[in-house]
Order: sequence, then C-alpha cells, then structure tokens
Amino acid sequence: MISTRHLVDPELLPALDATPTSRLSSESLGALRAARAAALEQELLLEPDVPDVDVSERSVPGPEGAADVRVLVYTPRRTPSARPALVWIHGGGYVMGTPEADGLKMKQLACEVGCSVISVDYRLAPEAPFPAGVEDCYAALRWTHAQAGALGVDGKRVAIGGSSAGGGLAAALGLLARDRGELDVAFQLLLVPMLDDRTVAAAEPHPFVGEFVWTTNHNLFGWTALLGQTPGGDGVSPYAAPARAESLAGLPPTYIATGALDLFLEENMEYARRLARAGVPVELHVYPGAYHGFSRAADARVSRAYVRDHTRALQRALEAD
Repeated sequence: MISTRHLVDPELLPALDATPTSRLSSESLGALRAARAAALEQELLLEPDVPDVDVSERSVPGPEGAADVRVLVYTPRRTPSARPALVWIHGGGYVMGTPEADGLKMKQLACEVGCSVISVDYRLAPEAPFPAGVEDCYAALRWTHAQAGALGVDGKRVAIGGSSAGGGLAAALGLLARDRGELDVAFQLLLVPMLDDRTVAAAEPHPFVGEFVWTTNHNLFGWTALLGQTPGGDGVSPYAAPARAESLAGLPPTYIATGALDLFLEENMEYARRLARAGVPVELHVYPGAYHGFSRAADARVSRAYVRDHTRALQRALEAD
C-alpha cells in the first residue's frame, strides 16, 4: 500500500502517532473492548463539566421479542419546552462502543443547538448481528416520538445522526423510517458514515485511503460481524448497508462529513451524489488531510472546522419555522 503519511494534516500527526495500532479479530475483540472501557473511564475523570445540561439514563421498550434498550438523555436547561431532538448513535465498527464515549460531544451539541439528545446503547455484533442494532435504534426513535411531550420535544423536529458505524446505522434508520412510514425524521447527520460493505471487496480500492485507524482489516471484521457472512456478496439488506438501497428518494435532508484519507471517503461521496440525484437536499464536506477519527485531535484547525460545520448544519436544520 502507498504510504499516505505525507498527506496527513501536520496538526493531526501528534494524535495519529499517539493512537495505538491494533488488529481486529474474534480473538482480540474482547481485549480491545476492555482497553477502550478502561481508557474511557480515565477520560471521563478528566472530562470538563457542562453544567447547563442534565443527563439521565432511561430504559425504553425494545423491538418485539427483545430486551429494553438503554438510552442516555441529554436535556439542555433554559430552553423552550418544545425543543428539537437528536437521536444519536455511537460508532465502533458495529462491534464496539458505548453512548458514554460521546458524552461530552452530546452535551456540547445539546447546548450549542438547544436540542435534547437521545443517545442509544444498541446491541453490538457479532453477539447480536443485523438487524439487532438498527431495530434498537428504531425503538429509541419510536420512544422519542411517543414521549415527545414528556421530554419537552417537538416531534416535528427530530433528527437522527451518528458517527462511523453510528452514521451507517443512522442512514439505515432513515431508510427504515421512510419505508415503514410510521415515524417522522427531520434531518440526517451522517459523520464519516460506514455505509457500504462492498468497499471491502472493491476490485480497485482507493490507494490513498484507509491506512490509519480504521483499515481494510478492521472493515472486513466489522462488516462480517454485522452481516454474519463475508461482505460484498449478494443478498445484503439496505437496512444493514444503506449504500445497497435501490432508491434514496424521500429521505430527509442530509449532511455528510468525511475525511480525504478516510477509508469511507468514496462510499460517502457516492451516497451524497445519489441523494442529490434523488432530489434530497444534501450537504457534503470533505476535510483534507483527515484520517478516520481525526476529530480526536480537538485543537487542530481541521477538527475545529469539522465540529463547527456540522453543529451549524444541525442548528439550521432544526430551527423552528
């Protein structure tokens, strides 16, 4: 593979060098989850307080025949009772992650946008393969609408969003909501979304993406765990891999952000192109010199631009008429 280090934004290099490298496999998954949990525990001790946001944990009715779904609810103080809401889905390649890992980001979004955030603790693969995760997210969206009055939420201004695998689940949730026709979605916030299992099997893979953090190896494992089969073949549901959807018409306005060195670059650009061709309002941002997970280098100018851009997009989308 061609080295792409020279293409990385120089302000992102220290964070990249501090990121441990790992190979994702059935044998290593447990240890990687444990290491992430330990690191998160330390990060939470150092996390700055955001006093203007109340945080509560709820248990919401799960999919038929499944357990309840845990959600974290972030409620900004001193906002109108009919505020907008964001149903947020964390990342982790479909196999790792918890809503707590995005806690600070969700508090900041709640404050900046003036919206409630419902962050979903969905079931992970491979223990719970497709459709468990997306059905858990649908259950959280259904609960948000059903409890809109109690939550102080305007049911007409409910957005969905997520990052990485969470962005993929958000896109799948958008398709599921459209096709079932039961729940309204006002906006999709898809940040570096994991949309297409066929990227794993591309005949001519992009030579300048996916060297760092989330690699082809990680992608193969994540998709195999989710699908329960080798990715890239026939018969994959669009509610698992949203890029497989035959039509994107009728989806809500969508914001997509990705990095120029991210493995998901081309699938993200293609999804944006297809949305535009389907008549869906779409905004696409590609950040130069950015690898997967680059926003953890919070002080880099490109990371600040990334956060500023999608925060403003969410604000615009959820403004009251």
